[in-house]
Amino acid sequence: MTERLYYKDPYLREAEAIVEDIRFEGEKVAIKLDKTIFYPEGGGQPGDRGRIKGKEFEILVENTVEKPDGIWHIGTLKGSTPQKGEKVKLDLDWHWRYENMKIHTGQHILSAILKKLYDLDTSGFHIFEDYAKIEVNGEVTWEMIERAELETNAIIQKDLPVIIEEYKYLPDDIASILRKHVTKVKDKVRIVKIGDVDMTPCGGTHVKSTKEVGFLKVIRFYKKSKGIWRIEFVAGERAIRKLNEILKDYWGALDIMPNKNPPLSERVREILESIDKLEDEFDAQRRELWKWKEQALLSRSWEVGNYNVVTFVESWDMKDAQAFAVDFVKNNPGTIVILASDDYVIFARNEEVPVSMKDLLKKVLEELGGKGGGTDNLARGKIEAEPEDVIDVALEKLKEMLKA
Repeated sequence: MTERLYYKDPYLREAEAIVEDIRFEGEKVAIKLDKTIFYPEGGGQPGDRGRIKGKEFEILVENTVEKPDGIWHIGTLKGSTPQKGEKVKLDLDWHWRYENMKIHTGQHILSAILKKLYDLDTSGFHIFEDYAKIEVNGEVTWEMIERAELETNAIIQKDLPVIIEEYKYLPDDIASILRKHVTKVKDKVRIVKIGDVDMTPCGGTHVKSTKEVGFLKVIRFYKKSKGIWRIEFVAGERAIRKLNEILKDYWGALDIMPNKNPPLSERVREILESIDKLEDEFDAQRRELWKWKEQALLSRSWEVGNYNVVTFVESWDMKDAQAFAVDFVKNNPGTIVILASDDYVIFARNEEVPVSMKDLLKKVLEELGGKGGGTDNLARGKIEAEPEDVIDVALEKLKEMLKA
């Protein structure tokens, strides 16, 4: 099995190793070594990145994963294919690793504080490219988050030591005080201890002192599922970058507002109220226009049996066309609308008309082809034919159905 140098010294950035195996996975290469400084993806912490250099090749490592047969370094190969037994140099992407160490250690502190203050257990953890998240077994509020943040950052600034200890057999006195209990020890268990704040099993990499975390900021939280809330946070350099991103968006949004004074939430409410008012005015004007259009269409409608059939070609958005058709038949008893465009057809009826629009559309589709469906009152679809041809066929089928 691969020797895990990152456990002996998580700050080790370079090392030498021997190639044990190599295989290709599509356009990527995967290489297994006798030892590695690259942490493999697991426990919520992403795999390490970096470079592996041989005499006549270089691998840009994009991810590191652990499989039953060992740790594999996956990336892009430049140069010749590595050979088993070949000596290589490992060069870790230290910035990526170190930022993950910071945020992972910050997560331990945050989870411990949430447990201490509110008895919230952390059930899930994952580090993403620009933030991390935990999942807790209970509801949280902004007041709870602020209190937890303040205490978390106070602990970070205390410069407490982060101590890692490994146990083949876990002593009862330690097992009884762990934040996250261990049910079974297969080989050995790593316990991460942060001062007197937290003690929990973890296989990830961590900084030596809490002060290295920098500071931690929760950026978002929400209910994920019944009884589970997700908390997204940043720490280390991620905190600076994410807060700058949020502030840039905040002030940029305010800058394009008519009233540029914070808070943004009030400016957004003002805009939404204006939009609602404009939409009400637009809807009133649209319905007034519809009345005139309805009168014009009725004046040239077809009489089929005892019913008035309105046919016309339109280029409206289908949503608007359907709204008009529904409004038309609702306001005009004994009417049917056959509306066609290059992109859709809509058939609608007043409830007094004893013929199904779904059946009418089906008959038209059988002759002209296409697809669609609906109900007895309203049907719509797409037919690959000229709109005028659709109207002619629909009228013919309607007359047969009404026996007119």
